[in-house]
Amino acid sequence: MEALKDVIQEALNIKKRNKVTFLTGAGISSASGIPTYRGTDGIWIKGSKHYKPESFGTFEHFSKNADEVWQYTFFRKKMFAEANPNEAHYKLVRLEELLKDRFNVITQNIDNLHQRSGLQNVYEIHGNLREMRCASECTKDIYEIPKSIPLKEIDEDLTYEESKLLVCPECGDHTRPNILWFDEFYNERIFKLHTTLKIAKNSGLLIILGSSGATNLPNRLVQQTLQYGGHVIDVNLEDNGFTNNFSDKKRFHSYRGTALDFLNLFESILT
Repeated sequence: MEALKDVIQEALNIKKRNKVTFLTGAGISSASGIPTYRGTDGIWIKGSKHYKPESFGTFEHFSKNADEVWQYTFFRKKMFAEANPNEAHYKLVRLEELLKDRFNVITQNIDNLHQRSGLQNVYEIHGNLREMRCASECTKDIYEIPKSIPLKEIDEDLTYEESKLLVCPECGDHTRPNILWFDEFYNERIFKLHTTLKIAKNSGLLIILGSSGATNLPNRLVQQTLQYGGHVIDVNLEDNGFTNNFSDKKRFHSYRGTALDFLNLFESILT
């Protein structure tokens, strides 16, 4: 633990490439009652009413079953709306106040809890469930998902009138949730690919909070920070994909415990 404190103190004192970046995953929201994605009761383990993630979490599936995917989207929105930010979310707000423009959060989460906690500097690399866009990309415009459509239970279908609100105003095609699916790729316009890689490059300290390291860009962010001389601390309850990929790197460190415990430790060092 003392060695980890020394790493944090060293990173806080550097003058160049001195950003402190938190990379958050579903684990930080588990204390709010939202299931993780790949835990035993996770969203991608249990699947939807009829499908497992390898099929329903894709644009290909959406193109054939748009209404069903939208119904499941409104079920998930209900799950998120009923949850509240937890202490770890609010602790990040406190750290943002202390670190000011050195502070960044890059999140894989689409649950909006960071924003609801009051956090300002958030980059959503997997999109969000506040927005939708044309499924055929006839325009680059992004629209707010209509608030007039009520949130759904898992077995509650969309009405015809509700479905009509989910069409592109430009071309009349389906809209789609503004999120990243398994068969899609990161880009700058929607998922801040180049922006977040630049942030990682300029981070003296990148701290992973509750991410399993199962997707491409988070691993690239870790690699980017390490390549340019920064330290990475993996805060998780157990070993994961980041451990498998980077544990042999001397500036990669592990902290096994909750996000809140680590953030309390970090604040005590910072203040």
